Amino acid sequence: MIKKGIILAGGSGQRMSPLTKAVNKQLLPIYDKPLIFYPLSILMLAGIRDVLIIVNKGKISQFEKVLPKKNNLGIKIRYAEQSHPKGLPDAFIVGEKFIENNNVALILGDNFFYGQALTPMLKKCIKLNNGANIFLHAVKNPTAYAVAKVNSRKKITKIVEKPKKPFSKYAVTGLYFFDNKVVKYSKSLKPSKRKELEIVDLLNKYKKNNKLNAEFLGRGGAWLDTGSIEDFYKTSDFVSNLENRQGFKIACLEEIAYNYKWINKDNIRNAIKFYGSCEYSNYLKTFLNKTK
Repeated sequence: MIKKGIILAGGSGQRMSPLTKAVNKQLLPIYDKPLIFYPLSILMLAGIRDVLIIVNKGKISQFEKVLPKKNNLGIKIRYAEQSHPKGLPDAFIVGEKFIENNNVALILGDNFFYGQALTPMLKKCIKLNNGANIFLHAVKNPTAYAVAKVNSRKKITKIVEKPKKPFSKYAVTGLYFFDNKVVKYSKSLKPSKRKELEIVDLLNKYKKNNKLNAEFLGRGGAWLDTGSIEDFYKTSDFVSNLENRQGFKIACLEEIAYNYKWINKDNIRNAIKFYGSCEYSNYLKTFLNKTK
């Protein structure tokens, strides 16, 4: 069972400079909410209530203004600093004390996931006892991603970073569920030519032991990477179109927490005061009025 989750929200955000010179990328808006709300909502939808957010050195205070440790979400939020980008597996080394002897989920702070079938898959993944589960999504240009080959039992048999000749259309997304061996495996990795620990090398350790399993987002699901300014605003447009057409908010953290019975109406009222006069607060007021 997985009860702990890590959001890797470090990185320089260099491709989005000068926007990221003063503000961490994960605090920039995707339509009406900071980017960090979206990966956090995924962990919450999975049922995870103990979260570590790994940020750049000196940036914790920025995040605490948006997501304070004493929050109205019914979850525990902790922070850790990463001196400089060292690769995705470094999250498990930085978070070793947080993880302790537990299994753990990892989501990249600049990844966006959406889909009606997503929540049941998340709840299935947190039941993991051993091995690893990763989410795959079909893409048009697999040469730009880590690509995985899967057998009929949803076991991953091959995984390669940005293959010149793709053997599959399924890209590895930024959502992972690991057993506790992930800390030991991450420590055993050697830096690549980029001088970073590579996620594919970590995943291959699980694959070698036939312990790497796949989950598919499917045609109705969306996975968007906000690594560039263009992708950032495409994601923002996606959220804007859905919210304005259907009248609900994606990644409304208080709504998720209330529906999971982690908080009560007073917490929502406190959240409204915390956010002040804004559209997000107006949505919470409407939600509050609709609840019994």
